[in-house]
Amino acid sequence: MLVDVRNRMAVALDVSDLDRAEQLAKEVAPWFGVAKVGLELYSAAGPEAIARMRGLDLDVFADIKLHDIPTTVGRAARVLGRQGVRYLNFHAAGGVDMLRAGVEGLAEGARDSGQAPAIPIAVTILTSDPDVRAFDDRLACAIEAGCGGVVCSVDEVGRVHAARPDFVTIVPGVRFADGAHDDQARVGTPERVARAGGNLLVIGRAVTGADDRRAAAQRVSDAIVSALEGD
Repeated sequence: MLVDVRNRMAVALDVSDLDRAEQLAKEVAPWFGVAKVGLELYSAAGPEAIARMRGLDLDVFADIKLHDIPTTVGRAARVLGRQGVRYLNFHAAGGVDMLRAGVEGLAEGARDSGQAPAIPIAVTILTSDPDVRAFDDRLACAIEAGCGGVVCSVDEVGRVHAARPDFVTIVPGVRFADGAHDDQARVGTPERVARAGGNLLVIGRAVTGADDRRAAAQRVSDAIVSALEGD
């Protein structure tokens, strides 16, 4: 159970200093099996950010949110696939052709460099956006394009798995019940996300901004274990 929970927790390394990111990742690695490398860190450190996290034996969620013409997205995804990411996301607003190009490019990059297959993820609607009217259309695009999962809020996890039980649901906006929502409009506690069936919980400030990061990480892990055991 503990190994499974660790692989369902992604620490959001939303900092611009790679040494700081590595320090944070090391500190919480006993509880987190995945490192989220987002735009800020990737802009600062590039491929080295992914290499450092993989060097810590962490899977990497490249939260780059690619959104461009299909050719450009396909080529960028191929590059990231070669770098050994486990998850890479694309904006579903870009449409089926763009998503499909990303799916194909990611697979080609991983295969050409001998990396394990990566999982292409479509971003449906940002959890900072309260307007979810486009969700169903974007989920349909992700399914048609051959993605392996989506980024969604806890509120949509059930709808995703009803449409595609095999889809990976990556859920940001995870907050403790007594914590601040910050810039997130749609949030959920670790217990609620786990009970809803969220496959990968992305947790940032609730842990990385805590006075005692190890205690906060343990609190998240305990909450998920409790939810999965039905307590």
